[in-house]
Amino acid sequence: MVEITDSLACLFTGEIEERDGEHVVTVPSSEIEHGTLEPGESYRVALIAREASESPAASAGGAAEPTSGRSPSGNGASPTTSQSSTDAAPSGPPVSEGDVREVTIETLGDKGDGIAKIERGYVVIVPDSEPGDQPTVEITSVRENVSFADVIDE
Repeated sequence: MVEITDSLACLFTGEIEERDGEHVVTVPSSEIEHGTLEPGESYRVALIAREASESPAASAGGAAEPTSGRSPSGNGASPTTSQSSTDAAPSGPPVSEGDVREVTIETLGDKGDGIAKIERGYVVIVPDSEPGDQPTVEITSVRENVSFADVIDE
């Protein structure tokens, strides 16, 4: 079983591409727009191979975790060891429309809506909320990397 740390910043599905002799995993722009990741910062990335039963669109999962610009060894070098697992991480959003959740608003988005993160760093946007609020919300719309919710109890 793949263990996912509590400090997981985001989880998304992507493909490995070759560009100018290097291999690149593209980070979805929504992760930057929501402030989950910052350009120019260093992150630790885990790649989880897709299962044979998964669709081709889910070819590689990237889990990014902040490392404060340092490698775990502290010397600035990239880690050279890798781990593999026969178990795949859960795919798709961890919520469905109509789900009721208790969340903690961590920050505000560009348009003033509250932003909470739940399992695997998945973002829930909650209008009319402030950082530190801990409302009970109902999920109203679900997308691959973000969902929207309404407060049903404060």
